[in-house]
Amino acid sequence: MTIPCDILVFGGTGDLALHKLLPALYHLYREARLNNAVRIIALARRNISRNEYLKLAERHCRAQIARNDFDEDVWQRFGARLDYFPMDASQSADFGRLARYLGEPGGLTRIFYLATAPNLFVPIANYLRNAGLADPEARIVLEKPIGHSLASATAINEAIGAVFDENQVFRIDHYLGKETVQNLMALRFANALLEPVWRNNQVDHVQISVCETLGVENRGAYYDRAGATRDMLQNHLLQLLCLVAMEPPAQFEAEAVRDEKVKILRALKPITGQDVQDKTVRGQYGAGHIGGQEVPAYYFEKDVDNDSDTETFVAIEAHIDNWRWAGVPFYLRTGKRMARRSSQIVIQFKPVPHELFNGGQANQLLIQLQPDERISLRMMTKSPGKGMRLEPVELDLNLAQVFSQTRRWEAYERLLLDIVEGDSTLFMRRDEVEAAWHWIDPVIKGWQEHFQAPRHYAAGSNGPEQASSLLARHGRHWYS
Repeated sequence: MTIPCDILVFGGTGDLALHKLLPALYHLYREARLNNAVRIIALARRNISRNEYLKLAERHCRAQIARNDFDEDVWQRFGARLDYFPMDASQSADFGRLARYLGEPGGLTRIFYLATAPNLFVPIANYLRNAGLADPEARIVLEKPIGHSLASATAINEAIGAVFDENQVFRIDHYLGKETVQNLMALRFANALLEPVWRNNQVDHVQISVCETLGVENRGAYYDRAGATRDMLQNHLLQLLCLVAMEPPAQFEAEAVRDEKVKILRALKPITGQDVQDKTVRGQYGAGHIGGQEVPAYYFEKDVDNDSDTETFVAIEAHIDNWRWAGVPFYLRTGKRMARRSSQIVIQFKPVPHELFNGGQANQLLIQLQPDERISLRMMTKSPGKGMRLEPVELDLNLAQVFSQTRRWEAYERLLLDIVEGDSTLFMRRDEVEAAWHWIDPVIKGWQEHFQAPRHYAAGSNGPEQASSLLARHGRHWYS
């Protein structure tokens, strides 16, 4: 049973709230992970009634939830826990109205989920304090990105920290809620056979790719300011890198896990000067075809500057200066309008030290996050028949098949429940966010100083040719 709490969602009529948060909360309620001591209050500027909001929420939840998972009776009971409060989060006076509406907490924990534009994070926190709502039991949830540079992230963290203690702040990266991402920690730290080979004397290189077929959709204005580096690399990809590279924590609890991740971020070799040109590639998609449909170039997307030089693709060769990983390149890649939707981690092992047989290939561990959640290990085996002819064979663990009788939790379900329970293990600490920006800032500055414009790639391709060259010059290639 969960603690009594109010979950207040700022931006309650936005895509994140309607498409992700409410369906996740519905599932938690359906599985009795949230009880009738929990109230969900959506906050937004739209001047509509509670009944109108319930209809809006039901329509979107039905579209997001599998037909056999949507239970009319459960929805009616869930809807009874759902309220709507119209307000403008940029107006201080509206927080006084909110405080009067909420009344005294009376033992309730209040969770403020800021599904808003980042420029509202600090004003909302200050208005909550001024209205007497930022009590010591309250929690605040911030969606990425936290800032657009080290300086801005530090300023946001300072301002939020003046209102809420660090243990009250939950900086969310939904990738960390994915089942396979958490399985990465189980794979590494619960299986002794991998530990001896999870290091530079056995690993040739690591690839971390998050590729999307979608364009910027209705996020053109935001994306044109952010780009792929700030939107994806600074958070999602660096978090995945940390989980691959971190040392085993002393125990599986928030501070121990986050301590180890911060050590990796601080050990990343700075990319400055000539390295910016040699070890990074920026790209921007042009017109092309996705799924047989013609799609426009990035600069013709809605709310995007026609002269934009914002990158929609980035690839980087990163290095970690520590004993375990010295000399092992980590290739990070993310892009929009790519040939296929895929998020994956590839651990490419070194070949055997002495090749006895012809046709051998080095072992490879593939951890796929989407579209399917699976882990596969490529090994060499003898092909049936006369002679010693080798064939690569995949030892494949398809998690959806193995646990076919168990409903797969969505990332936001797990993370929302962790917030309610006060478990911050899967959330970013302040020093994590700032360490990531500390490494990213010189890359962005280098692009600006060298006038490094994004390379063109056709929508529906695998990105700019220069991204392939990043690996090819060392005899490697992207795993697609």
